[in-house]
Amino acid sequence: MNGALAEEQRDEDGIAPYSPARRRYILGLLVLIYTLGFLDRQVINILAEPIKLDLGLGDGELGALTGLAFALFYTLLGVPIARLADRYDRSRVIAGSLAIWSSFTALCGAATGFASLFAMRVGVGVGEAGCSPPAVSLIADIVPRAKRASAMAIYALGNPLGSLIGLAFGGIVAAQFGWRVAFLVAGLPGLAIALVVLTTLRDPRRDLPAAAAPPPKFGDALKIIGGKPSFWLVGLGAAMMAFISYGKTAFYASFFLRNHADGLASASAAIEAATGIALKPIGLLGLLLGILLGTAGGCGVMLGGWLADRAGRRDIRGYMTAPSLAAIAQIPFFVAALYVDNLWLSLGLLCVPGILTAFWFGPVFATITGLVPARARSMAGALLQLVINIIGLGFGPLTVGLISSALSDQAGDGDSLRMALAICSLAGLLAAGFFHAARRYLARDMIS
Repeated sequence: MNGALAEEQRDEDGIAPYSPARRRYILGLLVLIYTLGFLDRQVINILAEPIKLDLGLGDGELGALTGLAFALFYTLLGVPIARLADRYDRSRVIAGSLAIWSSFTALCGAATGFASLFAMRVGVGVGEAGCSPPAVSLIADIVPRAKRASAMAIYALGNPLGSLIGLAFGGIVAAQFGWRVAFLVAGLPGLAIALVVLTTLRDPRRDLPAAAAPPPKFGDALKIIGGKPSFWLVGLGAAMMAFISYGKTAFYASFFLRNHADGLASASAAIEAATGIALKPIGLLGLLLGILLGTAGGCGVMLGGWLADRAGRRDIRGYMTAPSLAAIAQIPFFVAALYVDNLWLSLGLLCVPGILTAFWFGPVFATITGLVPARARSMAGALLQLVINIIGLGFGPLTVGLISSALSDQAGDGDSLRMALAICSLAGLLAAGFFHAARRYLARDMIS
């Protein structure tokens, strides 16, 4: 180890002794994998209306496909896969998971009805269950706590980046070739990246002296995590934010195609007249949502992580300050975006909640990895994932869809969806309450 690296590592007990370049490569590869996960997870959202028309589905069924189908096994399998990752090679777990979810994404294009598409989405969820818990655990092994929220925020960039690419790419491909081809092309890159992971990503645990210690038994790990009130309060706060994010993202395309159809048609026609490029409304919408919301989400993720690291250096409770304030502040901007008549103003207003609803990623991931021993971090990540995704991913889109369906006879498809989205945004008040309550226990519960 050279002198500079030795100096860097001197005060970083339990951190893998890697060069900055090696750390950047590992983190960059994990960001790419997480990006592919969100691409495959979110591409269905821009394809929702074509799928609905082609397969004859209702909003409730769309909500099940975009949320519940994915979350069903994603949450249930997260804990046993994380247990595997705490015991064995995390890079192999990640590579195998990536290959599975990419294959099922491609197979979604062969669906013939609700049941077969639901089954394929379950398969995507099965694969993605093995991504974040070992990845978050792995990052915590190579980054010191003082920089951990920022590192976790960089990893979480996969969310907005994957959403950006999924919405923009999915809309453009669907406009030219149909929704089935969009699924096929979205799934293929992951198979190649899985090979890269197998051949180039060495589990940092092999280079840590503490790796010789066995992970705590399952019951002991549950007892450690169960005895941390801050873990559950942080998890519930994140779940409420995920409820909002997944619920609205699943229906953004449907909302704009129903309520701003004329504006989209005029804009796409103007672009075609000026450039000769026929994006069609769905292609233009996917591009706009991808760029605007992906950029906003990326800025929010990085800003949230940076603020958390700054606040956490003075007081560990500061990790929860920005997420709690942002959870409340996003509500008026989101509701305003739903009710303005102008397409461009609506899209512009959505950028503000797009930033604010992403603040929680870095602080939350950084917090939960510091609450447990190193060999229980995948387990903690899986339990966090379970809480977030049962509530957020499982019920966010489903709740929006069911409320919209219940109101559609009286209000019509456009207004009913608008009201459903506005109602569900109020979950931000609950999120803020949970994040604020977690501050009381953080200093006591944090161990690393």
